[in-house]
Amino acid sequence: QVQLVESGGGLVQAGGSLRLSCAASGTISSFKAMGWYRQPPGKERELVATATIGGSTNYADSAKGRFTISRDNAKTTVYLQMNSLKPEDTAVYYCNARTFPWYGNRDYWGQGTQVTVSS
Repeated sequence: QVQLVESGGGLVQAGGSLRLSCAASGTISSFKAMGWYRQPPGKERELVATATIGGSTNYADSAKGRFTISRDNAKTTVYLQMNSLKPEDTAVYYCNARTFPWYGNRDYWGQGTQVTVSS
């Protein structure tokens, strides 16, 4: 059973920084990639950044140059360092893990952590 637990959200002023963490447990060896998505108020969930097991990263245009995704050496925790935060970054941020095809291409989600950026 896979479990993803996020932490690090909160309230910050525009221009500030936050670091989100996502600790994974369970069949971590099945993960092809881990990443972060967000859901702004009244909008659909959207990609923020992903990192594959091989180290490749992908960022949404809105995150490029401001956010950095990283993983610890044990590959059990993924981080999202968010700098130069803007009010439009306000959202619930979700950790995601996607498995390899031979594990069914399954998506696992954390419970979400609120990030609020005040102007």
